[in-house]
Amino acid sequence: MRATTASPSSLDLALLYWLCCGVFSRPRVATSVSAAGIVLLVLVGASAPNLNTLVAPVPLPLLSPMPAVASIPLTIASIALSCLGLAGLLEAHSRGWHPSPRKLFAVGAVTVAVVTSLTPVGSSDTASYAAYGRIAALGGDPYVTTPAQLGGAYLHLVSPSWLQTPSVYGPVATWMQSAAAHIGGGRPWLTIWLLMLANGAVFLATGYFLMRTAGDPVRAGLLWVANPLLVMVLVAGGHLDTAVAALVVCAVHYAGRTTRPRHDLIVGLLIGLACGIKISAALPGLALMVPLVRDRAWGRVTRQALTWALVVAGGYGPYGLHALAPLSAASHLISVPSLWIPFQQVSQTALGQAATNTAISIIWPILTLALFWLIHHRISPQTPLTMTAPFAVTLAWILAAPWSMPWYSAAAWATAALLPKCPPVRWLILTTTALALVHNSGGRGW
Repeated sequence: MRATTASPSSLDLALLYWLCCGVFSRPRVATSVSAAGIVLLVLVGASAPNLNTLVAPVPLPLLSPMPAVASIPLTIASIALSCLGLAGLLEAHSRGWHPSPRKLFAVGAVTVAVVTSLTPVGSSDTASYAAYGRIAALGGDPYVTTPAQLGGAYLHLVSPSWLQTPSVYGPVATWMQSAAAHIGGGRPWLTIWLLMLANGAVFLATGYFLMRTAGDPVRAGLLWVANPLLVMVLVAGGHLDTAVAALVVCAVHYAGRTTRPRHDLIVGLLIGLACGIKISAALPGLALMVPLVRDRAWGRVTRQALTWALVVAGGYGPYGLHALAPLSAASHLISVPSLWIPFQQVSQTALGQAATNTAISIIWPILTLALFWLIHHRISPQTPLTMTAPFAVTLAWILAAPWSMPWYSAAAWATAALLPKCPPVRWLILTTTALALVHNSGGRGW
């Protein structure tokens, strides 16, 4: 982040900018604020069950259950402190503060080790992962069987909103979930813990990769492995988006190296695997093809696209096309709260449900493209398009999509860490923070 003053009409939020350019930009202050945010997060996770965690402690109950009157303000404070601390750390770095990359990684590793051994905070997705994995481990089809039909010990951990929903995740995600459930068996706490540990390991591996390949390892570390806001959103929630971001950022790295055919095959393989976890990885995959189309490198486009398609087809092949049905049904959802809610209410009154769904499905991709153009043009033109396009399209997507969660920003954070200079990162901070503030109830309420 730079110390220049943003115009009042920009999206920068003057208050946050003033704070991070003032007292919070002092390294000791920024570090202390970030640490305070993590301490509050650990306190909430260690005091499960509460309104902001799963409904049962995983893996161990360390402290007494925390009432909602305490867990809600502590979680909100943790998010706010993490946001301010991160903004301050980045500003301090832009002003010349250069901590040791090794110490930065070590601090991140210790934090991740602690957080992954606590009950997931802010989302119940890990319980859904575990339930789908248990279904697959028992020989069932998670794209047909729901957690409610599974029953047993896993049932009461899954959010009521998802009990009747088959898996909306790809086959690679199902294999990962099934592997954990094979070990966990009838002990859902163990399955969830294994998923949390695996997610934490991927998070750290991604951080190590970014710090080794980025031009500025300190900035890369602050944006990923030592990012208190990302620890809250990705690690404490145990989300699959961590693995998606890892594969996407590796694809970005290889896409910008050479024009060798084998690198195109690697890029296609990585994006295909990422789509096998969450289909949203198709967006950065398509973004990587933008510079190739611009340069009319049709051979490279073909190699990447074919490899990508073969990997996705190979993953879904054993399940069949019905595995896409839950994903199609979920595509019409609108998260609550969302800026799309007022539009939906007005449109339903005037046009009806079907026309409203059609209108939203047309408008939000157009809005995403417009935001992509705006974000991309805020980044230095000297930065390769293979690096800027995946970041810009992912950030545009989470801003425009009707269903958007804070952990969806994972790929944007990872690709931002590769960029030498990226003013829209402050948009990413604000967007992730805003989404985290309204989606932190442990899966209850939506």
